[in-house]
Amino acid sequence: MTTTRTAARPFGRTLCAMITPFTEAGDLDPDGARELAERLVAEGCDGLVLNGTTGESPTTSDTEKTQLITAVREAVGDRASLVAGVGTADTRHTVELARAAGAAGADGVLVVTPYYSRPPQEAVEAHFREVADASDLPVMLYDIPGRTGTRIEPETMIRLAAHPRIVAVKDCSYDLLGTQKVLARTDLAYYAGCDEHVLALYAIGAAGCVSTVANAAPGHIAAILDAFDTGDTARATELQLRATPLIEAMMGAGLPGTVTAKALLARLGLPAGPVRAPLLPAGQEPADGLLASYEELVAA
Repeated sequence: MTTTRTAARPFGRTLCAMITPFTEAGDLDPDGARELAERLVAEGCDGLVLNGTTGESPTTSDTEKTQLITAVREAVGDRASLVAGVGTADTRHTVELARAAGAAGADGVLVVTPYYSRPPQEAVEAHFREVADASDLPVMLYDIPGRTGTRIEPETMIRLAAHPRIVAVKDCSYDLLGTQKVLARTDLAYYAGCDEHVLALYAIGAAGCVSTVANAAPGHIAAILDAFDTGDTARATELQLRATPLIEAMMGAGLPGTVTAKALLARLGLPAGPVRAPLLPAGQEPADGLLASYEELVAA
């Protein structure tokens, strides 16, 4: 059941919040990134978000961010959109990263609310406008107050929607009413940023998702949306619920999604490598549980 809103997909429909593979020595692994990106696209992702939360953006250098975009673009060509995380706590630095992302081949930028300084809404709005004005790339706003300490309030979102290059939102607000208000009053393309909300937001008009779980199970996440698009809402519900144990293991068990995604990918023999400090790797017991949940999902 395709709605009017789901037709507006500026960055695709099934996006993966891709990890940043590192070598065992902790350096950027461009070959691993190419391999992982190729697999994700081949198995159902039509967009990749690089240098985001799951991509360990706080601990990768500006040079590494650019190198990752270049490597992934080489691997996937025009088969998937690339959205580059460029958000920082510093507006000037964010502008620099947005321009560098465009030069490296990104199709859009993901801009998180400035964190730590906790700017008021007037300053939040000014920050996003300055970044959008500074680059030709379309912008996906990233609303994740649990990490930044600051919401993009619905009224702020509605005002920002008038900017010609602010076209989408990665929604990790956990505020369904606020999301519905913005969906009802703007043409912003919403992407569910929390895997447990993939189907729920899609059903009320989201454009798709930016999924961490898709690092391991891209085909399953795509299948949820496929089923809904064909009108088989019962099947879509079944698939969403079937993914719940893996979603909980990866996103709700007390470890960051970066840590769980890398632990599971390593168990699957896929490029991942270590996490960077201050994150710590998952222990054997959580990694065993992740693998068990994944195997249960793919065996069903």
